[in-house]
Amino acid sequence: MRVTRDIDSAEECAQDAFAVALSRWSTEGVPDRPGAWLTTVARRRALDVVRREAGLRRRLPLLVDAPLSAAGVEAPPEVDDDVIEDDRLRLICTCCHPALAPEAQVALTLRLLCGLTTAEVARAFLVSESTMAARITRAKQKIAVAGIPYRVPTAGELPERVAAVLDVVHLLFTTGHTAPAGQSLSRRDLAERAIDLARMLHALLPDNADVAGLFALLLLTDARRETRVGADGRLLLLEEQDRHRWDRSSIDEGVALVRVALRRRPPGRYALQAAIAAVHCEAPTWTDTDWREIVALYDILVDVWPSPVVALNRAVAIGMRDGPAAGLDALRPLEAEPQLSSYAYLPASRADFLRRLGRLAEASSAYEEALARTDNEVEREFLRARLRSLSP
Repeated sequence: MRVTRDIDSAEECAQDAFAVALSRWSTEGVPDRPGAWLTTVARRRALDVVRREAGLRRRLPLLVDAPLSAAGVEAPPEVDDDVIEDDRLRLICTCCHPALAPEAQVALTLRLLCGLTTAEVARAFLVSESTMAARITRAKQKIAVAGIPYRVPTAGELPERVAAVLDVVHLLFTTGHTAPAGQSLSRRDLAERAIDLARMLHALLPDNADVAGLFALLLLTDARRETRVGADGRLLLLEEQDRHRWDRSSIDEGVALVRVALRRRPPGRYALQAAIAAVHCEAPTWTDTDWREIVALYDILVDVWPSPVVALNRAVAIGMRDGPAAGLDALRPLEAEPQLSSYAYLPASRADFLRRLGRLAEASSAYEEALARTDNEVEREFLRARLRSLSP
């Protein structure tokens, strides 16, 4: 992007580099530093593209009647071959330019940074694939037409982009924490990338409560990563996990950040979500979980950030505090929520409450509905096992 100054051209040059690798590595072998090899080839292609386009603009006046000014034709930019650590942050800040609609900012970044397909990004936003494809195309065009520069904003520019950048990092982490599809429960590379970006943002903006809140949320959630899947590959719920294996240093760092984030009044959405995660992490056992505190935090969060997913999580917490019948009552109004019409965790939550109430036929139907909406194979096997356990 720093070379071509155009997202589409940059993608094509990267794809060309992979195509060359497929051809040459099969005969010459894989180089010692394949990432550096691909970057070098892609950069050379990008320089060729820039030089070719500059040459075309210089020669174009000779091919048309109306003379065109050569002013504005720029020489290929000098490129530093050293690795720049914040290239991903540069791209996030390019995509999160205030000239773009907030939804477009986040969608474009997920597409470019996460490597998600358009269909997967659409699922994250609970919209159709065609709608998301149009949204991403318009965002790319806006960047090109508006000449949005590929650079980290100045200190004065960064605050107006923070909210969108945090949304991107959060969605990047959640996509890695539980992959939308595939054979593995998580994508560790995406989760680690999000944590690195959150840490970088916290270093840039140490006094920003929202940044501290998001960083805390990611650390506290990721602290449980080693215990989410059993040795047999089975999904383990929070109540089944070995808390002695949770990453204590990440929990301590996250809890300290939560205290900082909660000093702002009123607290932001990430600070509240991190506080909920901290309650889970600080409970010695599952039965010691303070569900009253969690529901109280969700009561505040649903006002600060009125999201149907937050309302769903609050309903589940009510069911844990007051029993499965109360949980079902809290879920009922969400059945008509359009944004949750394809969201697997709604029927899965309903199924669990029904199972605990002994209403097995209804629970089976709800588990089948959740299974139809789930593409992650680890989650699918968990739902299938629950279905088998309900059979006579």
